[in-house]
Amino acid sequence: MSFSLQQERELAGAMHLLMPLHFFYAQDERMLPAIEFVPPSALPANERELLVHDHDMTSTLIAYHQSPVDLQVVRREMSASYLLRLVVLTRRELPVPVEFGAIGIHLDPFEPALRAEIEEGRKPLGGLLAEYQIRYLSQPGAYFRLPADGFIADLLAEPEGTMLWGRCNTLSMPDGEVFADIVEILPPALRAVPATVHRRPLA
Repeated sequence: MSFSLQQERELAGAMHLLMPLHFFYAQDERMLPAIEFVPPSALPANERELLVHDHDMTSTLIAYHQSPVDLQVVRREMSASYLLRLVVLTRRELPVPVEFGAIGIHLDPFEPALRAEIEEGRKPLGGLLAEYQIRYLSQPGAYFRLPADGFIADLLAEPEGTMLWGRCNTLSMPDGEVFADIVEILPPALRAVPATVHRRPLA
């Protein structure tokens, strides 16, 4: 199959945005699911509330589910100053997965105590940034949908082929220095909230 120059540029841009996720799929010689980039307006209402904003996902998920979230590190790779990991965030109360993510983190900008906690992998990055009062910018670069492959479906406890929605995000210091590239994928939003848990109505 041949691609035009414009298609090759778009493909290169997509692979850059998806880099943390693509890294682990390439490591396993696995094809990425059929990811389709879409405008924010194409997202369903619940997923749009959860994804289309310039906040971190940890605090957004905590507010949406009215529960703390816990971090499960599925895979990790680390160099001297760069950490890549696949993660699942789960509700602490009535535990269910609420996000699957892939993240690449540049560790050099952080003080030793915060860096050690990031490397330890017990708390979500967004929670640690809030705890250490780190000022930063959250800048989503793209939104997408994809049918869950077997790997993602197992981690999110969803049937294979379920349509999922996500975003590619970058976190940077106020001076513009990027320290994290993140791919964030959500399970169907309403299905992730047990009926027994009261949650504020959506606008």
